[in-house]
Amino acid sequence: MALSPDEVARLAQLARIDLSAEELAHLAPQLDVILESVARVADVATADVTPTSHPVPMTNVFRTDAVAESLPPAEVLAMAPDHEDGRFRVPRILGEEQ
Repeated sequence: MALSPDEVARLAQLARIDLSAEELAHLAPQLDVILESVARVADVATADVTPTSHPVPMTNVFRTDAVAESLPPAEVLAMAPDHEDGRFRVPRILGEEQ
């Protein structure tokens, strides 16, 4: 069953798209082909296919979360360009008046 230009006009109205009569006549057969193609998907036998989120099996690619020894604060601050009161000192970028 082919879509009529009136049906395409109704779809355009629902989508709030303003189409001319020429555009409606041009789009009606194209939309009909699209709807037929989508309907053909229902003909595929997928009853025995297990739904998947990926085409190939995936495994966890993250490393395990293990507690490890970290650097002492004094050693970290010694590598910083500038520090004050046990914290990194950086240039102020917000709240400056010019």
